[in-house]
Amino acid sequence: MTAKPDISTPEHIRRLVDGFYAQVRVDPMLGGIFNGLIAERWPEHLAKMYRFWGTVLLNEASYTGAPFRPHATMPLQQAHFDRWLALFHGTIDKLFFGPVADLAHMNAERMAQMFISRINRIREHPENFIQ
Repeated sequence: MTAKPDISTPEHIRRLVDGFYAQVRVDPMLGGIFNGLIAERWPEHLAKMYRFWGTVLLNEASYTGAPFRPHATMPLQQAHFDRWLALFHGTIDKLFFGPVADLAHMNAERMAQMFISRINRIREHPENFIQ
């Protein structure tokens, strides 16, 4: 049995992102939300996610933007983030093992926690949200 690599190249990032979003697109809970918002722009979205995760995990400095903003007004609840995390963690564990894979797990957890916290604050005080 071949040992799993750690995440260390742009190709690894593409495998992670492609594997994860292939599941998201058909997931009963997440698929409708993502497919409805992204529609025919999947290649563009995947390219953005390659840059995002490449920047976060490989220090590529290829992503610029505000990752939270597109999610701010989406109809997301904690259950959506729990499912997102389950799919993301499962994809990492299936493909990779090592310190950078661990970092991917940790960053996903932090991001999900921060996103749902901010979404809930916006729902409680929509007057404070600037679009």
